[in-house]
Amino acid sequence: MTEFLFDLSFYLAAPVWLLMIFAPNWRPTARIAASPLTVIPILVVYLTMAIPVFPELWAAVSSPSLDGFQDLAALANGAGAVWAQVIAWDLLLGQWMFLQARRLGIHPLVMGPLLVLTILLSPIGLLVFLALRAANARSAKGIGDRAGAGGRSVQPLSS
Repeated sequence: MTEFLFDLSFYLAAPVWLLMIFAPNWRPTARIAASPLTVIPILVVYLTMAIPVFPELWAAVSSPSLDGFQDLAALANGAGAVWAQVIAWDLLLGQWMFLQARRLGIHPLVMGPLLVLTILLSPIGLLVFLALRAANARSAKGIGDRAGAGGRSVQPLSS
């Protein structure tokens, strides 16, 4: 059962990722990506795996140590619960990145591969996105500075 729940946590997130990557301009995609409720089914899976190992989970998070996390991860439900938590938070992160990219006008052909990177290695995907976002803001500020000399101004994009 635990292996099924482990797999299920990703399969519950996959439709949202697929929409953001392959149907970024479809109107429902933005509405779905804007909802934090997308992670609720994944969090139910998390709770299903976390409750049986709650004493070990609580010990690992209330007094963090490498040994404590190794002990938790040695339990199938412990590893599964941590995986479901990672999947849920990665999905929320991907949704935020998707919405920010739309607001900033970052092309979907740039964001698609970046979202795939975020699925696989979210810290690296986030760092690349933050660098892209900063470059976009600097570019918009430069355009605004140049346009301001001619009488019109373009406001830089803010977060």
